[in-house]
Amino acid sequence: MTDRRWTLAHGRHLDLGGKAQVMGVLNVTPDSFSDGGRYDALDRALAQAERMLAEGAVIVDVGGESTRPGADPVTAAEEQQRILPIIEALAGRDCLISVDTYREETARLAVSAGAHIVNDVWGLQRDPAIARLAAETGAGLVIMHTGREREKLSDVIADQFAFLQKSLEIAEKAGVAREAIVLDPGFGFAKDAEENLQLMARFSELVAFGYPLMAGTSRKRFIGHVTGRDAGERAAGTAATSVILRLQGADLFRVHDVAINVDALAVADAMLARQQPAVES
Repeated sequence: MTDRRWTLAHGRHLDLGGKAQVMGVLNVTPDSFSDGGRYDALDRALAQAERMLAEGAVIVDVGGESTRPGADPVTAAEEQQRILPIIEALAGRDCLISVDTYREETARLAVSAGAHIVNDVWGLQRDPAIARLAAETGAGLVIMHTGREREKLSDVIADQFAFLQKSLEIAEKAGVAREAIVLDPGFGFAKDAEENLQLMARFSELVAFGYPLMAGTSRKRFIGHVTGRDAGERAAGTAATSVILRLQGADLFRVHDVAINVDALAVADAMLARQQPAVES
């Protein structure tokens, strides 16, 4: 896989492609589906961030509102109150910081506080002003696919292209640099177990977009459907999906359990490095 430089805010960058990169999930919420309430105090959140970085994460993704189905919405002020102190504290450390939000106001304050990346689970289609913010600040932008609040196409890949092409048009019109964009197919977001498995099996078709790809399968319900395990017991299943998706072209992996995924991806990368292109006769 060829390295592609992902340009980020505050003059930072991350090379994607040649080595799998891991984004650690830091939910500072009381109600996230697998770790709600565990890291909603500043000291515990920072300790978890340090733990994930020590285990090999290169990005800490800070979120202040649960995205699980049926979660209670929070106000922008509440979201900001939860995440900004953590982002400010992490900004003094040598790590990359992502903010998981779909609100332009929150994203702008987070980037100002030190965040390098905006991770938008609504793919710019809930608040398109996030695209303008990314263009103005140079922030890296994760554009995620979702099936929520709309009618999906029956084919999982066709629906990816229909939704994400619209998102990319929003980004282009706002002036977001191509080098700032990573796409995320949104495993688990209004997708049932069969759709998630189909998406995983056909993930390589998304390489046609020409952008780096992020996979966010961590502890998702479809892994529980396959393994029969509860959310907190899905680390091994998640690592299996990470390897499968790495072999199909994923560059970046958003996970709760960093160490097991870093190790699994290291093995996948070692194999990929030894694959030789076919020699033409």
